[in-house]
Amino acid sequence: MKPKSIFFLLLALSLLLALFLLLAWGNIFKASAQNEGQINERQIEEVVNIYSYRQPELIAPLLARFTASTGIKTQVIFAKKGLVERVRIEGARSPADIILTNDIGLTRSAADVAQAVIAPLLQARIAAPLRDPNHLWFGLSQRARVAFVSRQRVAQTALSYEELADPQWRGRICMRSGQHPYNVALFAAMLAHLGEAAFTTWLRGVKANLAFAPSGNDRTQVRAIYGGSCDIAIGNTYYMGKMLTNEKNPEQKQWAQAVRLVFLTMPSKAGQELEQELEQKSGGTHVNISGMVMAKYAPHPKRARALMTFLVSDEAQALYAALNFEYPIVPHIAPSPLVASWGNFTPDFLPMRTIAAKRKDAARLVDEVGFND
Repeated sequence: MKPKSIFFLLLALSLLLALFLLLAWGNIFKASAQNEGQINERQIEEVVNIYSYRQPELIAPLLARFTASTGIKTQVIFAKKGLVERVRIEGARSPADIILTNDIGLTRSAADVAQAVIAPLLQARIAAPLRDPNHLWFGLSQRARVAFVSRQRVAQTALSYEELADPQWRGRICMRSGQHPYNVALFAAMLAHLGEAAFTTWLRGVKANLAFAPSGNDRTQVRAIYGGSCDIAIGNTYYMGKMLTNEKNPEQKQWAQAVRLVFLTMPSKAGQELEQELEQKSGGTHVNISGMVMAKYAPHPKRARALMTFLVSDEAQALYAALNFEYPIVPHIAPSPLVASWGNFTPDFLPMRTIAAKRKDAARLVDEVGFND
């Protein structure tokens, strides 16, 4: 064979070899890229992104147990306000999987950016009045809004919410702002029971009995009782536990020891509208809820659902009871011994959706009577 022919043959073989190597490396890189994509997808899928209105220290033990039992990590963004609006603005690009709330008002608001979750376990473990009939939101824990009364100056062991307007308490009641979500929920429940005319009269009576203009938080009101400025304060039950166990600010233990809890009761007869809707007619103690929704565009819905079901498990509900002094949403889980020591009560029968529906009107009437003035 001529040298020139040999040269072209070797050149052709070299080109074929180069092409073969190029194709081989291309397939390797493609497979590598696919594997990398699977790894990244799996890593992302093992995280649940949480937008939380609940303070991080309150939910950290729950999330730690969730990760320990499932291997799914959690990432939390906390804010006191604006998270629902943030999810709405983020739209389909939102990284939020779950929104955790601390009040029925926020819970109902979060439903506007939520997707329905059809999970038999959630329906089985959460009573119908404490979840949305359209499966958009679910209660997680309960707290009662009760009277903290002076051990020295109040002899009554039983009171109703209606009695807070009795002139015998003139200048003896203290409350935080009437527009705070906890009070708006309470007032919404009273509005549902009484109707607007009777509710407005009652609200004016409570305002007349205030020792000073509403200010501060629930603990501030208990401090006022301790200091002798008022005799009855309205607050959530879990604040009693937080004060009694407060090592960082031990003076709060003295505030708490100066009061005892009275589980107030709603009017005993429901209005005609409620009588048509509900079978139970006897009023009980007003309760509010913390809650959860799955965000409409949750990027990790399977992991989000796993977290939601975990939060109503026996383990998680027991943690709510032990760590946060709240009442579990699951009926057979007992409250902590400290919470149980405050006594038993019957919750008001109003569904949370009814309270949520009355909040706007209740807030309007708070302003109309000048409750905070």
